Amino acid sequence: MRVVLSRILPLLCVLLAAAPAMAQSGLPGFGGPSSNEPVTFTAEDVSYDQNTGVVTASGRVEAWQGMRVLRADRFTYNRETGVATADGNVVMIEPDGSVLFAERAELSGGMRDATLEGLRGLLASNARVAAAGGRRTDGRITDLSRVVYSPCNTCPEDPDRPPLWQLRARIASLHADEQRVRYRDAALEFGGLPLLWTPYLSHAAPGAPRVSGFLSPSFGLTKLLGAFWSQPYYWAIDDSSDALLHAQIGTSESGNLGLTYRRRFNSGALSLDGSFGYLGSSDAKTDGNQGWGYHFFSNSLFALDENWRTGLAINRASSRDYLRAFRYNAPQTLTSTGFVEGFWGGQGYARLDSRLYQNVLNTTGTSNIPFVLPYGYAEWAFRPDSWGGQLTLDSQAYSLFRREGTDSRRIATRASYELPLYGRFGEVYTIRGRADLLAGSSENLNQAPFFSPDTGGGWTMGNARAALDVRWPLMRPAGEWGSHILEPRVQFVTGPAMGTQANIPAEDSLNFDFTDANLFELNRFAGRDRQEGGTRMDAALRGAWLFPNGGQLEGLFGQSWRTSVQDQFPVNSGLQGKTSDYVGRVRLAPVPWFEVLGRARLDNESWQPQLWDLSSTLFGTGYSVTAGYLFAPAAANNSYPQRNEIGLGGSLRINENWRIGGFGRYDIQAGTPASAFASLVYEDECLVFEARYRRSWAEDPSTNQPYAGGTILLLRVTLKTIGDFGIRAL
Repeated sequence: MRVVLSRILPLLCVLLAAAPAMAQSGLPGFGGPSSNEPVTFTAEDVSYDQNTGVVTASGRVEAWQGMRVLRADRFTYNRETGVATADGNVVMIEPDGSVLFAERAELSGGMRDATLEGLRGLLASNARVAAAGGRRTDGRITDLSRVVYSPCNTCPEDPDRPPLWQLRARIASLHADEQRVRYRDAALEFGGLPLLWTPYLSHAAPGAPRVSGFLSPSFGLTKLLGAFWSQPYYWAIDDSSDALLHAQIGTSESGNLGLTYRRRFNSGALSLDGSFGYLGSSDAKTDGNQGWGYHFFSNSLFALDENWRTGLAINRASSRDYLRAFRYNAPQTLTSTGFVEGFWGGQGYARLDSRLYQNVLNTTGTSNIPFVLPYGYAEWAFRPDSWGGQLTLDSQAYSLFRREGTDSRRIATRASYELPLYGRFGEVYTIRGRADLLAGSSENLNQAPFFSPDTGGGWTMGNARAALDVRWPLMRPAGEWGSHILEPRVQFVTGPAMGTQANIPAEDSLNFDFTDANLFELNRFAGRDRQEGGTRMDAALRGAWLFPNGGQLEGLFGQSWRTSVQDQFPVNSGLQGKTSDYVGRVRLAPVPWFEVLGRARLDNESWQPQLWDLSSTLFGTGYSVTAGYLFAPAAANNSYPQRNEIGLGGSLRINENWRIGGFGRYDIQAGTPASAFASLVYEDECLVFEARYRRSWAEDPSTNQPYAGGTILLLRVTLKTIGDFGIRAL
């Protein structure tokens, strides 16, 4: 029979609301708000004893409320005592798929107190739980006795075999208000063998959104800290903000305290990360920065309206040793900036900012690093005209200051126009024009970083460039062999000759690399402080063989000729004479799982290589292999030395759970390894184990010794739904 019985609605609401907390906590429990939906149930027999006030339903009792289902062999409710019981094969099914089994369930005290006997559960997270019994008190606190919990799958061949890991405890308590699980007399077992015992263990309920509490600690051994321990604490402040407090202490008399604060607003977000501490003495080679130190990283971004937004980032630290020692991000240079920028429908953009740089590698000095106040840029791209051409206008301005060395200021504006035209035989003509106007001033130009013969002063510079670019892609079908493409390309560029520009600081054109990527650029310099002038012709031949299977062989070879020598190009740049070096590239991808890409620059007389950049990739289902070779000349401003090195790496998924990877670089010029990296990862439904090793042979130029922290070994174990534990050594 099927009936709707409003008198027992409170009972079934509580019973059916029990499972959400169980699934949410990773352990069976009771609690959660009751639904107001009607409760419908079926049973073979339903009776009501008016003398005792007992409602009895028996014979395949099944009740449901919304998507929740309760099944039992027999169900009773005593209206006089308020006690309800469900006996025999009690099953509770949740909308998220959680299924809980019990031998008997009893509720009392206005349905706020309950007990379960012989509890087992299959939760939505694939976790399994078993307990001798459970008790709910005051509708908020659930205690389970003799609990075993594990998210690991059982062995199909031997279901009685212990899982990979399980947590066994004498008592487990779930506090619904706090959304925390607490264990008493808990042991972590691997393969049925106890590995770790603790009298007390607590963690946030895995399904809880954000809960304050201590997180898993990490510990290890490093050259800078010695043996260390790091303990974080997470603080869920409110719905829109949180904080992470952490403390670290090492045996080398080192330690620090840190705080990370995050907050989201309706219009943006704010993040603050800072710490202070003491870096004690150690045997490691450092930059001489033992003692008190600090770091402060911050970032914020806010929308002002639909077009404008603003942001601020402040990043400072006492030294790179401090950052490396206490495991913060440790770049060579920290950048602080504040900006405001606007966007207009894909046509306009404007930005105003200020930038401050800190070199945390004290061995290289900081006095020549500039302070930018301000930098401004604005651009507007007009819609294409009736001929199909597009005009773009922009303006720039900056002011740079240094504690020692060159100070400079500059304003610049540029107008660019590009018009593509198509011939009747498939040729493509592109008319380009560009006009630049710059003005500025500088002091101490004869000091670092430019060391120019000119001491500085005011300057102006203008440049105009016009170009005609002609491409003629020719395609010939090759039947079953695919098709061939042959594309000659010639560009004629002209404009006024430009001198050495030695009286102008090259703030945005410090480095220069001539490759196939900038062969056809109107100005081959990346910035505007150096302007290329004169008349020249660029030519290249591009060819491609398109295979029927989708693969291809593609290449380009080109050179540039000019009518006069341009002194602004540095020596060994490939453009210092009238005839440039040869540049080219080749890409071979015969099949989808293999590719080779190479770029080169060859001397225009001896054909000796000036630049080689080769890389190859082999990849497929579960594996990949990469190899590369790089030969690059030293930077013209000596910011980096000549490089001549090879690299090899790859990854392999051994099976469903195991994967390995590694990469290494070897410095041919120095005859020593440059860096190495290796990783080993195991992951299944309940466990992640990761081992990572990194080694760098880079040396501190002041000591000719490897940097401290150049070797790192990291071991991490993650017990899914519980937490992770890490060991770090370097």
